[in-house]
Amino acid sequence: MIYLDNAATSFPKPELVYNAMMEAMREYGANPGRSGHKLALKAGRAIYETRELLANFFNIEDPMRIIFTSNATDGLNLAIKGLLRPNDHVITTSMEHNSVLRPLKALENNGIETSIIQCDETGSIDVKDIEANIKTNTKLIVTTHASNVTGTIFPVKEIGSLAKRHGIIYMVDVAQTAGVYDIDVIDMNIDILAFPGHKSLLGPQGTGGVYIRQGLEISQMKEGGTGSRSDSLIQPDIYPDKFESGTPNMPGIVGLGAGIKYILDKGIENIREHERKLAKTFIDGLREIDGIKIYGPCDIEKQAPVISINIGEEDSSEVSYILDEVFNIAVRPGLHCAPLAHKTINCYEQGCIRFSVGPFNTLNDIETAIFAIKTISKEM
Repeated sequence: MIYLDNAATSFPKPELVYNAMMEAMREYGANPGRSGHKLALKAGRAIYETRELLANFFNIEDPMRIIFTSNATDGLNLAIKGLLRPNDHVITTSMEHNSVLRPLKALENNGIETSIIQCDETGSIDVKDIEANIKTNTKLIVTTHASNVTGTIFPVKEIGSLAKRHGIIYMVDVAQTAGVYDIDVIDMNIDILAFPGHKSLLGPQGTGGVYIRQGLEISQMKEGGTGSRSDSLIQPDIYPDKFESGTPNMPGIVGLGAGIKYILDKGIENIREHERKLAKTFIDGLREIDGIKIYGPCDIEKQAPVISINIGEEDSSEVSYILDEVFNIAVRPGLHCAPLAHKTINCYEQGCIRFSVGPFNTLNDIETAIFAIKTISKEM
């Protein structure tokens, strides 16, 4: 199969990831951070190694400020619900994933006010519109780094500087950029960073995390065993234990660490350039096909390697089915857990067909996909 659904989950993974996870399960699959025997200590060290790798990867000064979660959604919920209090005001955008919008909507019942800034038809945000909506009680600005529908890249550093000037916390969802684009929490003025392990960081599903800078007061969403201060019935306040109750996904976290090692070995700039070239070839090929609607900037300088299209007025799910059954190409149709984004780019009723490039895709994959779309377009 030609797999072009990497925006959902990257596949395949590097062999390094499979091997590291298998070794972890077979050689030291004990409970980390609990017992004092050799296997438990080795498991604990393996988790900390991944924590350090992530800290270096995102330029985070203290690795202990990284909380491991089961995905980016978990991290976003932890930070949003742990940070906001009644009468707080939040600014977000119309291109956000439901992992941001649904927690915020749920908190409106607790007296949290949300302003959703409208983006343009390419999914781009005007930072002036964010600034115009700042209030005296604005506590948080939360945006994506790149849209999961159009790939549109947001001016994160500029928004971070705006938030810093106004004394507002800035949270970024890097689900579509971590592992492909350089992310520096200090340079970009990012206070909270939520990331998945299973996308471009090339780790397994069930992994992810959230970075919380020092000085922020965040409440935990669960309590339980941490292996630390077990004499107390009160949840410890130390990081990361405060948020990491229960047995961690040690093999998954080890696999995530292996994915990051692969990226560092290959060079993130080389991976990025490979994916950008394939995405540009795809966009250029699509432009030559009559009746194709391409959403987003259609400019590889302004978007991640995520390209969404429609063929005339044809149902996106039907086109996806044909791509799968006839051409053996895997894509994502419909609404991509971001309903306001689809309204923003005017495909809410129809949905759209999303093609997302990964590091193991080839030029032949892209040329085959272009041929398939051209063929379907003629037939339909």
